[in-house]
Amino acid sequence: MKSGSLVDRYVARLILVPLAATLVIAAMLLLLEKMLRLFDFVAEEGGPVSVVWRMLANLIPEYLSLGIPIGLMLGILLAFRRLATTSELDVLLAVGMSYRRLLRVPYFYAIGFALINLAIVGFVEPYSRYAYEGLRYELRTGALGASIKVGEFTKLGKKMTLRVERSRDGGRELSGIFVMAEAEQGKSLAVTAEHGRFLATDDPNTIILRLTRGTLVHNAPGFASPRILSFQSHDLPIDLPKEEAFRRRGGLDGESTIIELVKSGHLAGTPREERAKIRAEFHFRLVEVVTMLLLPMLAVSLAVPPKRSTSALGVFLSIVMLVTYHKVNEYAEALGGRGNIDPLIALWVPFLIFAGLVWWMYRTLAHVPGGQPIGALERWAAKTAGFVRRWFVRLRRTQQATA
Repeated sequence: MKSGSLVDRYVARLILVPLAATLVIAAMLLLLEKMLRLFDFVAEEGGPVSVVWRMLANLIPEYLSLGIPIGLMLGILLAFRRLATTSELDVLLAVGMSYRRLLRVPYFYAIGFALINLAIVGFVEPYSRYAYEGLRYELRTGALGASIKVGEFTKLGKKMTLRVERSRDGGRELSGIFVMAEAEQGKSLAVTAEHGRFLATDDPNTIILRLTRGTLVHNAPGFASPRILSFQSHDLPIDLPKEEAFRRRGGLDGESTIIELVKSGHLAGTPREERAKIRAEFHFRLVEVVTMLLLPMLAVSLAVPPKRSTSALGVFLSIVMLVTYHKVNEYAEALGGRGNIDPLIALWVPFLIFAGLVWWMYRTLAHVPGGQPIGALERWAAKTAGFVRRWFVRLRRTQQATA
């Protein structure tokens, strides 16, 4: 019993390091790729840079739900691959520890992370996705404020344009200012000023642009000539765009919790098309979580290479299988959501096929003497690598002979 607990702790440590590293790297790569797009989007909408970090924070649950299965798979696979390539796995099997016994720790990880993933996709991600869409809405409507771009014309509302030569103090202190405002009945106002500053008012929909040392040109259809006024200080009110209330949560796919999906799917007045989408989304989330319970067997089946081989084909194949199955589930969700096929069949039949494949691979490794579930692929990969290596050798010799 004591030796078994020591082995469990040893296997747990082997799994933890690659699992954590893979999870962090996968999440960071996804966030970095999205961060570039968000910077472009925020810059185009003229919003503050700080909103990018808020939007990325709301994307973390979604990326964690994608990264956790990959991290769990690679953590277990790399741990057992190390045991296999260092012959420690042969020693453990020789002293009477079966694959079933060795899977105890991986299943502790799998069950724990499956519960975490269920909490994320079932309850956390709907709120974070709604918050993310809310920030996008506020950017488009100007509710987060517009950044003043030096040397460019910036629209403030529908009828006012501002251009500044220099900006300090986060855009509050401006220099070299030009303002062009249009009013009703063809009236217009052009202002130039040396300095300016934004001031808040009691009205949240209005701010004051206080200008100092400038010239104001007022023109209207009834004026014989424009009126020109020099001033030392002039306050120019600016009406902010009115902020309309953002829609309620649940307006897009993925914004309802699992409990809300169950309740909505059983409402008597729900249209058939909407009911199909709700059922497809519910089964998709559930299948993605339950699939994590198959990953320990799949990882172990792909981790053990043939004898006298150090091939990493299993690592590559594990990622391909997991990503492919995820894409199949997404396609099945779309089919079920459109009503082309019952969501229960569209999502659970591929799961049963995938589960059968995983069980066959594990059974071949654990219960068939000398069994190797990907032995044929390993031999094919070895022959292909040998062919490519010989081709490069012949090519190098040909180049040397020609020279």
